[in-house]
Amino acid sequence: MSVSPDKRRKMESALEQIKKYTVVVADTGDFNAIEEYKPQDATTNPSLILAAAKMSTYQPLVEQAIKYGIANGGSEKEQVTNAMDKLFVNFGLEILKKVPGRVSTEVDARLSFDKEAMVSRARRLISLYEEAGVSKERILIKLSSTWEGIQLLLLFAAVACAEARVTLISPFVGRILDWYKENTDRKNYEPHEDPGVQSVTKIYNYYKKFSYTTVVMGASFRNTGEVKALAGCDLLTISPGLLGELSQDHSAVTCSLTPQGAKECDLEKVHLDEKSFRWLHNEDRMAVEKLSDGIRKFAADAIKLEAMIKERMFNVKNGQ
Repeated sequence: MSVSPDKRRKMESALEQIKKYTVVVADTGDFNAIEEYKPQDATTNPSLILAAAKMSTYQPLVEQAIKYGIANGGSEKEQVTNAMDKLFVNFGLEILKKVPGRVSTEVDARLSFDKEAMVSRARRLISLYEEAGVSKERILIKLSSTWEGIQLLLLFAAVACAEARVTLISPFVGRILDWYKENTDRKNYEPHEDPGVQSVTKIYNYYKKFSYTTVVMGASFRNTGEVKALAGCDLLTISPGLLGELSQDHSAVTCSLTPQGAKECDLEKVHLDEKSFRWLHNEDRMAVEKLSDGIRKFAADAIKLEAMIKERMFNVKNGQ
């Protein structure tokens, strides 16, 4: 007996419906979560790797990275840096065994204002993947949306990124919402009124209207309402907790973002050089505060991870 389209839709989870419109990316370093929800891609960052590196399941990856750092010699700082790079790549390699698409690996946030250092670290990460037999087509290197980061043609911050023809940008939906809750009198928003949702919608529409090849990946969601309101976005990177909620949610999901809808939007094309970028960025208090806050938090977790690696490395050298 055939099932009507309406009934079939009601049987499908919200996650299954979203996957019809959007590439779903797992925002986690936990391989079990990736295996359970079967995303197309996966993304990592220092905070996710720090959490995963503390789990007993993943200790072989940590130990391998430490041995790699020691074996490659150099100063203690160089050994720790090499071990950190290898650890990030180790997690990426395992993730690539479980997703058909790409994995995102982040350059140390402490390099956010040093273009040459970011280039060097990005190339190092790619070379480690290639040494393991993974082509660069399956790797995305993530950078902060500073002017220096945007110049490298890789990641984060709307118009300047599009003008630079970056591969992908990843605006943080939930962090934008957090800022508005903290700095305005309004504390509750319906999904389509959510400032983070509106920001991603505007970026998506701008890119599609003016035929930029850069794709948009909404990230850092606070609730499933935000996710569903952005169905149709090129990619959405979603935490395991929200993936679980969406898999149990059987409400109807409609496609909110489409290239055709974007073409009909009333938007003017903007061109930015460094001076105008820095001025417009400075004029947006939310953008200034959330960018610097994000860099600081990722840097803090990188320092914690580095300290853990350094301590473990010292123990290995001393036969403990």
